[in-house]
Amino acid sequence: MKTRPLPLAKKRILLAGVFGPFGVDDEWGRKENIMELFHNQVTKAQGVASFRFHHRSFGLYFLAANVDADVTVLDFPTRKRFVRELARGFDIVGLSFIVPNFVKAREMARLARLHAPGAEIVLGGHGAAIEGVEDLIDCDHVVKGEGIRWLREHLGQDPGAPITHPALPTTEHQQIMGIPIPGATSSVLVPGVGCVNGCSFCSTSHFFGKAYTPFIRTGKELFELARRIADERGTDIFYVMDENFLKDRARAMELINEMERHERFFSFYLFSSAEAITAFGLDNLVRLGVVSLWIGFESKTRQGLFSKNDGIDAKQLVRELRDRGISVLASGILCLEHHTPDNMQEDIDFLVGLESDLVQFMLLLPLPVTAVYRDFERRGLIDESIPYEEWHGQKLLSWRHPAFPGDWPARWLAAAFRKDYEDNSSSLYRYAETALRGYERLAAMPPGDPNLDARREQARERAVQYGLTLPAIARFAVNGLERKRARELDARMRRAFGPLTLRQRLERAGALACAIAWRIRVGLVGDGLQPRTIVTRYNEQSRIAALPEKLAAAVAEIREVPLEPRAAAISRLG
Repeated sequence: MKTRPLPLAKKRILLAGVFGPFGVDDEWGRKENIMELFHNQVTKAQGVASFRFHHRSFGLYFLAANVDADVTVLDFPTRKRFVRELARGFDIVGLSFIVPNFVKAREMARLARLHAPGAEIVLGGHGAAIEGVEDLIDCDHVVKGEGIRWLREHLGQDPGAPITHPALPTTEHQQIMGIPIPGATSSVLVPGVGCVNGCSFCSTSHFFGKAYTPFIRTGKELFELARRIADERGTDIFYVMDENFLKDRARAMELINEMERHERFFSFYLFSSAEAITAFGLDNLVRLGVVSLWIGFESKTRQGLFSKNDGIDAKQLVRELRDRGISVLASGILCLEHHTPDNMQEDIDFLVGLESDLVQFMLLLPLPVTAVYRDFERRGLIDESIPYEEWHGQKLLSWRHPAFPGDWPARWLAAAFRKDYEDNSSSLYRYAETALRGYERLAAMPPGDPNLDARREQARERAVQYGLTLPAIARFAVNGLERKRARELDARMRRAFGPLTLRQRLERAGALACAIAWRIRVGLVGDGLQPRTIVTRYNEQSRIAALPEKLAAAVAEIREVPLEPRAAAISRLG
């Protein structure tokens, strides 16, 4: 069989996240550092009702899609699987990690030196911001900030070439109360990186130089990209990975205009600051198709107030957003420097009193590159006895706070999460109620506006879907208040949508059965979930075709989960 080998100049690159298992106490990590954003930092106290999602290492796929090289992305590997992949032979091994995964990154670099001695080792991700990391981990290069330009330059390619946006699912695993969420998961959309607000604690803003680097500059380009990804993945819902998307008001307004012109109405989960949200306009959010907003309220007290929240009535803003069917994740910080046991409850009560759909409580974590880290370092407040494995913001402080020694921060944190759950009920219940509130508001408006007509149907679909879980919510309610709320909401939905169909009755029964099975599973073996290893290869087809038939068959046996049909991927990536 005739084969044509790849050009000699084409580099072979392995890009990997850190190895599992995750969320366990061992020599590599801690049980609090769970590889699940929501179950780790948001719904962790809600038991069987906690949101269980695994998110991919998105940056690795963007790097792979934007260089001319043979790239393998290895996400959620085991240590053994990483070593097996190294045996394939690579010119560059890139390791992405966050600060609490420092020890895992160091071990992977050691393994790379041992099993791929000719490869360059490159460190990236937020962990690369650790001061002197190049002396702590055996490596050849450290990339701090946006990595596409750096990797292109390193390979001798055009750093300013247009960005290719891969089609990626937001989550690889998605369930609540053991109930799998049906259909294709939302797609990732990354319009740009960084934020100009530069909040003193924010590692993302400081990591990208307190500036915003747009990947997609116009609303028209954003619409065309969303349409391509939606057609490819079969869903019109997007999770927008942009620290403050609504800051660029003109781009977002142009996106609305494009959706209305083409009558293609996407839905979006967004991150944005309160001042950007109010400047954009709440009714414009409905027309944009925003179904969820992550807002950093941080603190109520004057000492903890950030300029982005100046003049904002947070409780009113949350209420008005939820009235429009927009779920809110309110983010707050505990153990700020001014906090004491006498005043911190005020901030907890403030955040719980917002009655948002979800609340993120995080301990103040001065991460390298941030202004608060530099300030604490200058003042000698960083506690160097706390290993990086504990720098996850969910147990210990990495700095010396005179009012919160030892395990006090963890106890305050647990009490805050529990109070939100008991006062406001499960986030799943709140999502269902918000969806119905949005539908009721839109249903009261006269028909005839194609955008609002579409948003009304989308809100109806969300409310009906969440309504299927209400019997399970009532069955496993945290208290009598949630049980009463779930039943009353169920009655409201019946008034809004009419009697249940036979299919809906069966689906509700199935959801309850899943919740019961999940509760039993948690009681027997715990609630730990490990993400499955995902291997994705870019520009690899011709190399595999050139292998002898027997070796090619062996390679094909390696379990791979492609992001998209391979032919389509190769076509786009050249």
